Amino acid sequence: MTQDSDDQAAMAQWAQEHGEGDAGGWGGDGADGLLGAERILNQDEIDSLLGFDLTEDDAADRNGIRAIINSALVSYERLPMLEIVFDRLVRLMTTSLRNFTSDNVEVSLDNISSIRFGDYLNSIPLPAILSVFRAEQLDNYGLLTVDSNLIYSIVDVLLGGRRGTAAMRIEGRPYTTIERVLVQRMVEVVLQDAQAAFEPLTPVTFTLDRLETNPRFAAIARPANAAILVKLRIDMEDRGGRIELLLPYATLEPIRKMLLQQFMGEKFGRDNIWEGHLATELWTTQMEVRAVLDEQQVGLSKVLNLKVGDTLPLNATPDSLVELRAGTIPLTRGRMGRRNHHIAIRCEAPLSPAAKSAVQKRLK
Repeated sequence: MTQDSDDQAAMAQWAQEHGEGDAGGWGGDGADGLLGAERILNQDEIDSLLGFDLTEDDAADRNGIRAIINSALVSYERLPMLEIVFDRLVRLMTTSLRNFTSDNVEVSLDNISSIRFGDYLNSIPLPAILSVFRAEQLDNYGLLTVDSNLIYSIVDVLLGGRRGTAAMRIEGRPYTTIERVLVQRMVEVVLQDAQAAFEPLTPVTFTLDRLETNPRFAAIARPANAAILVKLRIDMEDRGGRIELLLPYATLEPIRKMLLQQFMGEKFGRDNIWEGHLATELWTTQMEVRAVLDEQQVGLSKVLNLKVGDTLPLNATPDSLVELRAGTIPLTRGRMGRRNHHIAIRCEAPLSPAAKSAVQKRLK
């Protein structure tokens, strides 16, 4: 009985430290109700367990089951060149948007992360304008999202709004034609900068395809497909907002090897000096060349019965051409003759295309 009382007292003390102090959240009154009862998790605890913490802006800090689900995504850190490209984009956008708005614009890179396309569409704060653009050389699409704060700020700046006053926002109405046209002009400027940012890595042309306000009409990939999400912050003194650039991994796949580089122009261990020495040695390599006058297919029994003195008739005449081969690769054809005290072959045709391609393949 003494041990049972000690156990009940210990459980009651634990409940006071971790619970509500009494029966709140437990299936009984006081310590007596703790025995055999199950604790009911509240919604905050369930969200924390599953990794759905809506108060966090950075998706990289998620934990729980959500972290396990997202662990299948490829991290952008495996593509180091992306950070260099987007740092260059920030510098270009700062200059371009200052010229575009005639205002003091500061562009900063918030973060680069991986996300599933379906999760991103569900997380877009509306209202917003979604710009679908095409990467011509990569033969795929990307998405550029402009939030409402930046939309109203750009419209206010371009239409002569005074500095020091916040942009007026009118919620609950669709964007007007003037607002869409002004945002489209800004998006085209950003796409030109993105094109210039990728230029040192690979030539790519970003072409604006359409503007959407409904995320469902901006679907450029399957919901489960992984994508790179780049968040940019645009500040214009007391105004500004966000631009989010999303590129599916399928879009980046053609240039994946380039994005794996640690620095611009890296050649993954290739040594030009060593390659030059190797090519020089290849040109002096000794190779076996055979002169083939005729080939026949003979039965195995006949081959096994060959004896000294047997005669094998050849399907060739004194004027037949002889084929020169290096291994199984035909080189050229010639005629057999004599030079000094040696039997010789005089080439009658240039080097065959198969031989040229084989040599070039070896030298690459």
